[in-house]
Amino acid sequence: MNAKPSISFGPTRRQRPSRWRALLWWALMAWAAFVLMAAMPSLAVAAERPVAQGQALPIITPIADCSALGSTSLVDIGGAGSRVLKTSKATSQGLPACIVEGLLAPSIQFRVELPLGSWTQRYLQVGCGGLCGRIGMEVGAADGCLDLKQGGFALAATDMGHQDNDGSFGRNAAQREDFAHRAVHLTAVAAKRLIQRFYGRPQRFAYFSGCSDGGREALIEAQRHPEDFDGILAGAAALNFQVQNSLYHGWQARANTAPDGGAILTAARLPVLHQAVLKQCDALDGVVDGLISDPRLCKFDPATVACPGDGDAPGPECLSRREVDAARQLYEGPRDPQTGERLTAGGPQPGSELGWAGVFVPADAQSPIFSERIAMQALKHLVFETDPPADFKLADLRFDRATLDQLRARHPLMDATDPDLSRFAARGGKLVIWHGWSDPHISPLNSIAYHQAVRKRMGEGAARAFERLYLLPGVYHCSGGEGPSAIDLLTPMMAWVERGIAPDAVLTRTPEPRQRGNGFGQPEARPAPPMAGPSGPTVSGPPSGPPDGAPQEPPSGVLDLARSGPVVQRTRPVYPYPQVARYQGKGDIHSADSFRAVAGSDIPVPAWAGEDFFQPPPVRGLIKLSPDISHTASQPATR
Repeated sequence: MNAKPSISFGPTRRQRPSRWRALLWWALMAWAAFVLMAAMPSLAVAAERPVAQGQALPIITPIADCSALGSTSLVDIGGAGSRVLKTSKATSQGLPACIVEGLLAPSIQFRVELPLGSWTQRYLQVGCGGLCGRIGMEVGAADGCLDLKQGGFALAATDMGHQDNDGSFGRNAAQREDFAHRAVHLTAVAAKRLIQRFYGRPQRFAYFSGCSDGGREALIEAQRHPEDFDGILAGAAALNFQVQNSLYHGWQARANTAPDGGAILTAARLPVLHQAVLKQCDALDGVVDGLISDPRLCKFDPATVACPGDGDAPGPECLSRREVDAARQLYEGPRDPQTGERLTAGGPQPGSELGWAGVFVPADAQSPIFSERIAMQALKHLVFETDPPADFKLADLRFDRATLDQLRARHPLMDATDPDLSRFAARGGKLVIWHGWSDPHISPLNSIAYHQAVRKRMGEGAARAFERLYLLPGVYHCSGGEGPSAIDLLTPMMAWVERGIAPDAVLTRTPEPRQRGNGFGQPEARPAPPMAGPSGPTVSGPPSGPPDGAPQEPPSGVLDLARSGPVVQRTRPVYPYPQVARYQGKGDIHSADSFRAVAGSDIPVPAWAGEDFFQPPPVRGLIKLSPDISHTASQPATR
């Protein structure tokens, strides 16, 4: 009987390589894999860095039916007429929730979303951008926050006491008070009562997160109602509301308006200016990557990109004399014509030029300038004790010390610049301020000025125990920009409040390209532009848009220069001010792993005529609440 042939799944002896050849082959494969991994942007590696979390709290389920919340009394909170308007079952963060809509007198509308099976005893209230007049539940600065994704928060928001966004509510004293601070505070009190009734217990921890006017609302809460929240995130805050919405935006519109009423600089010209800034200043932070880590160190003069000769004709790679003058005034801001005093805390910073599109630089010379609209809404009915005449125009606004002094009367009501946070600190509150360096709507120098004022008032050591400032290179207003703008500050805040772990490095990343802009904090619920490529800006679209995750198409007639260049995918750490992230000299310049923290410069904000606004204002009477609702405040956090 013949023997069965042996079965082999490998090569024959003649085909089989030598042992040394096999070892060499495997070594080459390992080397190639190593090179490939080193060459790829280490996004996954950076994203897997451990992030301190909050406490592991058990899920609490409701003890009451959603419909039972309809009978909850709110009269002692908001006054006669305050009530729950509607209860329903829907979803919050994609999970089942009880939705409560209510009214606090005279006209504060609010919404509370209470998870049915995922609540981890946390409450998060969301701020509102622009002049509000709507209820927006979008949460920002929480990119990848697990507890938020898993439905762990009860959420709430308010329309700030009015249903318009043109500033006309300012004619009503009660609605001004509601917008200034009352609506946010009373919504917090009402939401906590609903939480107590629905779950049979109060929240363990309460948080607030807002950007733009929502950032102002955040700081108002820390300053005037320190018992409301344990942790507060204040992004790109319109804290200097009186000056910001009048002299700043008014000047930005005026400076870019020609005598014939048309715009001088248009969006198509901004890449010329931006590239000149990068050519001069990009390398100041040790790496040429299209971002400027600290724009204050960039001493840029628009005259360096002026077209040669005496003519006023612009060129494809240079600016006309009129464009140079307009750009210089946009950077510089208004000054009193007699004394030369600055009238604002600061203007847009070098490197922010592409973000000017759609704010104070329109798509074409005939299009309206959005900054003029912002200014006129405030000037007509909000910022002055006596409204200007009905035919008042922006051209009638005087940029001088006398006008700034007229803004002082409502400064204690509207502004959030009080640096005395002793009551907030005493109850263990934590505050994180954050701002994009390329914000065209609100200069980041305002946030720096407030941070410095808090440190001066409270003392460096005392302030460091509860307050941090983060500045994001290349990031526009609340989101978007050339820099990585997706950030999770909510998770580090939870770790700080609940476990006493103070935040340090925080990872930022570029959102997925061509995705819809984040509407968090944006005026009039307009999405921010998606990321801008190296060639130019994207002008923000209309309030309505495609579903999340769908490509954002620019509206008809709006310039979109970002599509002419690729979006750079980056990760980058940001550190508490004044530290900055510096490239280590090797590795992928777009990867967070290639950067480390170095000491930065705590440069004082330049002197200006309203710097005394950043001092404690005269004592104002605050809302008196019934003693029986005191239990709705958060339980003191364990620290």
